[in-house]
Amino acid sequence: MLKREMYLSRIRGFYDSDLVKILVGIRRCGKSVILKQIIDELKEKMVDEKHIIYVNFEFIEFEELQDYKKLNTYIKEKIIDDKKYYVFLDEIQKVEKFEEVVNSLRASIDNISIFITGSNSKLLSNELSTVLSGRYVLFNIYPLSYKEFIELTKKDAKSEETFWNFVKWGGLPNRTQFTDESNIKDYLHSVFDSIILRDVVERLGIKDTILFNLLLQYIVDTTGRQFSAENVINFLRNEGKSISTETLYIYLDALCKALMIKKIYRYDVHGKAILKTLNKYYMTDLGIAQIKNNNFEINKSFAIENIVYNELLERGYDVYIGKTRNGEIDFIATKTEEKLYFQVAYLLESDKVQNREFGVFKEIDDNYPKYVLSLDKTDFSRDGIIHKNIIDWLLEK
Repeated sequence: MLKREMYLSRIRGFYDSDLVKILVGIRRCGKSVILKQIIDELKEKMVDEKHIIYVNFEFIEFEELQDYKKLNTYIKEKIIDDKKYYVFLDEIQKVEKFEEVVNSLRASIDNISIFITGSNSKLLSNELSTVLSGRYVLFNIYPLSYKEFIELTKKDAKSEETFWNFVKWGGLPNRTQFTDESNIKDYLHSVFDSIILRDVVERLGIKDTILFNLLLQYIVDTTGRQFSAENVINFLRNEGKSISTETLYIYLDALCKALMIKKIYRYDVHGKAILKTLNKYYMTDLGIAQIKNNNFEINKSFAIENIVYNELLERGYDVYIGKTRNGEIDFIATKTEEKLYFQVAYLLESDKVQNREFGVFKEIDDNYPKYVLSLDKTDFSRDGIIHKNIIDWLLEK
């Protein structure tokens, strides 16, 4: 089992905190494994198993605990002394009013540390924030990074064949069990179906699933490109379907809440403001995108752009598209006092491409690090702008 140290190192300091620990991520990205690894670490610290309460709401033996009052009673009855109890509630979004249970336990029991996981952003809702009133800490969990993928599979990290396998089939951990592409596709289809059916179609009561699938297809095919509601509506009209702008945004919001896609906003470099228009969407996992891809060949430029975006999120950055007066920068990544600029290219195959990718930084006169990432093995760094091979960058600590 791969120890997901990148996440454990962030969570460890909160093991004994009274803050509710919330782990949020797309289905099958490995949240349950991280919970089990936390439990293993607690046991190594000699925590008595009776003081570890684990409930996975995907297990049928816990089905009746989806009643929030029964869940509350079940946990309280297990707390019988003054020592610290560690409560793990896995896939808690299945419990109606779960936020009330969590808040009640936190507020009424002093010797408790609560961990919860979920596969949709109901755990990020304003309602939860209001009920817990800031008494929680959130950890976004993502599919495997390229470095984790290598650690798990033991493949040749520097091989472009390995890299493109990761790009094509994504980083959901269980997909690495299969080598046959048809088996990988079947597995990814099952994950896709569970996300769409449980977290989107059923929740919204969508009747026209053909229209919804066409919309999703459009988003997959235009990943990383400037989003236009008008273009989507025209595309659907050409396919014999009509949709209102309001419904379109409801569906897009549902896909974001199911954590299948992520919206990235623009940041005005000169005006120093986040812009709410002309945003883009990226896929949380490119394996899911691949099974919905109409084109046999991967669009390599946009795919590696998506990989870089996901990697920056996994490294804990807030990420924006940079808007300049005459163009845009692929990504601006910020974290506390740190700021990084990134241009991403497939290959810097000509002087024209090199001038384009390096030239976008001319309008920026600050001293924050600026990077151009590509698959080239030659170092093209110049004018204080750092060029790196993408695979090397992904493997960095």
